[in-house]
Amino acid sequence: MSDTIGALVAVAAVDPVPWARGQMAFTLACHIILVPLGVSWAFMTLVANYRAIRHDDPDALVLAQRWSKYMAVTFAVGAVTGTVLSFEFGLLWPTFMGQWGAVFGVAFAFEGLFFFTEAIFIAIYIYGWRRLRPWTHFWTGVPIVVAGIFGSISVVSVNAWMNAPSGFTLDSSGKVTDVDPVQVIFNDAMPLQAAHMLVAAYLVGGFLIASVYATGMLRGRRDRYHRTAFLIAFTVGAVAAPVQMGVGDALARWVYNEQPVKFAAIEMVPETSSDVPETLLGRLNDEGEVTGGIPIPGLASWLSDPSTGRSTVVQGLDTVPADERPTNRQVNIVHLSWDVMVGIGTLLLLLSAWYGGSWVFRRREPQNRWFLRAAAASGALAVVCMEAGWVVAEVGRQPWIVYNRMKVEDAATENDGVWITFLAVVVLYAALAVTTVLVLRSMSRRFRRTSGFTEDDSPYGPTRRPEPAGAGRDGGPP
Repeated sequence: MSDTIGALVAVAAVDPVPWARGQMAFTLACHIILVPLGVSWAFMTLVANYRAIRHDDPDALVLAQRWSKYMAVTFAVGAVTGTVLSFEFGLLWPTFMGQWGAVFGVAFAFEGLFFFTEAIFIAIYIYGWRRLRPWTHFWTGVPIVVAGIFGSISVVSVNAWMNAPSGFTLDSSGKVTDVDPVQVIFNDAMPLQAAHMLVAAYLVGGFLIASVYATGMLRGRRDRYHRTAFLIAFTVGAVAAPVQMGVGDALARWVYNEQPVKFAAIEMVPETSSDVPETLLGRLNDEGEVTGGIPIPGLASWLSDPSTGRSTVVQGLDTVPADERPTNRQVNIVHLSWDVMVGIGTLLLLLSAWYGGSWVFRRREPQNRWFLRAAAASGALAVVCMEAGWVVAEVGRQPWIVYNRMKVEDAATENDGVWITFLAVVVLYAALAVTTVLVLRSMSRRFRRTSGFTEDDSPYGPTRRPEPAGAGRDGGPP
């Protein structure tokens, strides 16, 4: 055991880049799970809140208040994981920040403003349950939704800029001398990437929350409260699913035109050719040849540009030097992640069609247990789909951290002690994840023990008169 640890330490001391990449990937993979909840849960809470006020629905009112409390917990956890990521930019990628921080920093500044706006109005919304009139209170929740949307767009614009760098001027020594913030934020990749992530947030958030209530319904909790919660959340996910397929298709074609090497990795195309098959699964071997998988003749070419069909030429990995494209191992990761993302996305689309078809032809949601089982699994599947999509986006861009401008190995820290922070972050995030789950489960159990509202938290109800000093709840001794 000691020999193994010694070997790991020796590897870390020689090359900190894998540890830096691993730490960033781990923290991003954890934080990204909370993003859909931060973006979409407020919207679903407002839908329940609106229904409660507009239709005098007590179950929707209970649901909105409870969701607002869950939302506050996940927002707080997201703030912690996001703060860690902010520090990692400087600790793990000092050269990247030194060279390009002045360019994309403006987008992070906007994200910070939206984050603080969201935090302020979450506090007002929760505090206002018994202190504001119903519609006044409802409108205090709208800025939460808006801030979540634009905060997400601000962050994604940074990643989009890394894929399509623009809006800056370099001097003869390669230093940034002039920055156009508008062009930086609204770079060529930003519209489609932002739309893809925003729709994903509503898709994942909707299915993730719906899966919790589907599980409860499978366990016999088929009361109106659970049904209302499920219908609101699942409807959001079901509406987002077909929209996401369209946005994803447009983004894939943008990659085909603007990042042909990444597209070659996605489709696993070693050499430039036409009539390229769409290979399901499969891999590149050590010689760079496609092995295994199920090829669908000509489909990759046709999907790249339907106007030219199977005669569409797809640029291969061999068109650029080996040090300017993903390694064979990275290509295999990207291609598998692509298959996972598209495969799960298709399953969620079919599940959404099942749900929509039942409403069209039967005027109600599907009632059988097979649908509820699929809905219960949809939350975890949606998260995996989102994670796979980010793997495609980030690993497919390798070896570039800023496309065609700076490589990952040139941007990383030279501190050979990065492995220590990696292990520390893993321990911190594990503790945070366990604590979050325990807190949410504790809240859920407490809510289930009460029917409706307690006297102390009834929203839009009269405030109790203050009790005399020294008196207990029954007017007697405390």
